[in-house]
Amino acid sequence: MGPRHRGRELALRGLYQLEMRGEAGSPELAEFLASSEPEAEVCAFAARLVEGVRSQREQLDRHIAETLEHWQLSRLSPVDHNVLRLALYELLWIGDIPARVTFDEAIELAKQYGDRDSGRFVNGVLDRMAERLGCKGKGDIGEPGKAD
Repeated sequence: MGPRHRGRELALRGLYQLEMRGEAGSPELAEFLASSEPEAEVCAFAARLVEGVRSQREQLDRHIAETLEHWQLSRLSPVDHNVLRLALYELLWIGDIPARVTFDEAIELAKQYGDRDSGRFVNGVLDRMAERLGCKGKGDIGEPGKAD
């Protein structure tokens, strides 16, 4: 498991805790990350993801809500919701990660931390969202990602 994968796991756990406990400040979040992972590179990537999701949450949730078919945002499990937020943040705001890597990582996180249908659900929603936002081919040769 590479540092970015571990960073995504840590970010998901951090976002889940924030959602369950209510918003914590940056010092509490930094303490959680540091106490959970001794490797600085992993903590730094997790912190980047968590802070990015927190700062863009309204826009991320709007995109997710617009993509859901026959679902409401409020019906999503906290795990699926945060996996989608993390993946969409990566797709739109982290330029050096190809879309296919983001998809694979999100599906694995959903399978590991969600329920038995989470992997398929996350894959379907991410696919529709990436297509709609024009970032499905991000990182492919000649296909830069787009952010709005």
